[in-house]
Amino acid sequence: MDHCQSQSGSFAVFLGGEKGGILRVERKRTELHGGDLPEYPSLKTGAYIELVVRDTGAGIDPAIKNKIFDPYFTTKQTGKGTGLGLAIVHGIIRDYGGAIRVRSAPGKGTAFHIFLLASPEKALPQDEGAAVLPSGTERILFVDDEEMIADMGKNMLERLGYSVTTQVNSFEALQTFRINHDQFDLIITDQTMPGMTGAELAGEMLHIRPDIPIILCTGYSSSISEEKAKAIGIREFLMKPIVKKDISRLIRKVLDT
Repeated sequence: MDHCQSQSGSFAVFLGGEKGGILRVERKRTELHGGDLPEYPSLKTGAYIELVVRDTGAGIDPAIKNKIFDPYFTTKQTGKGTGLGLAIVHGIIRDYGGAIRVRSAPGKGTAFHIFLLASPEKALPQDEGAAVLPSGTERILFVDDEEMIADMGKNMLERLGYSVTTQVNSFEALQTFRINHDQFDLIITDQTMPGMTGAELAGEMLHIRPDIPIILCTGYSSSISEEKAKAIGIREFLMKPIVKKDISRLIRKVLDT
């Protein structure tokens, strides 16, 4: 993988492998008016920073283009992804008062245009009231097979004061816990993961250390319910997408009980 950066606020990543391709990221300042993006009727008129992420891939099938931001929609095989990545990105951008638009055609690549206010008028929603959210200093093992979600979870929990270790592979997470089972105060794991589900991982961890508190995170799943999760020994059950105020309170509920 090679990088090429220009002086115009953009850089390109040349992808290796059999198919190759180019991923280009551009940044520029633009002006938007309320009617420029009709799908965002509350968008404010003003100066925005526009980020464009463009690739030279196969493009998006027009039949699914309007579904890609829907929670839990995925074209991956069962167990290979949750379909939450773009949904979470869309939610974050919306909460920041911005917008995202996709341009794509089969065989002609895809471009995501992200618009963020250049000068927000007020504190960002994520920061409002952050001081009153429950926090702590305990050690958490956070497991999710989607690296972006794992990184977001780590960042979210570290802002609350916790020490966080992440794993994106359930087998590696189990090995980490087996070696360092006394080094964690709480496990937070996704349910839908390839190889070993979150419930199966929780069961193995509870065999090693029966008192370890575990929170299971999941979207729609026909294989696990809150009742089944608690029957295994899982303390709490959290529906995705993960919201900071919800998980902060649930963590304290689990750890302080």
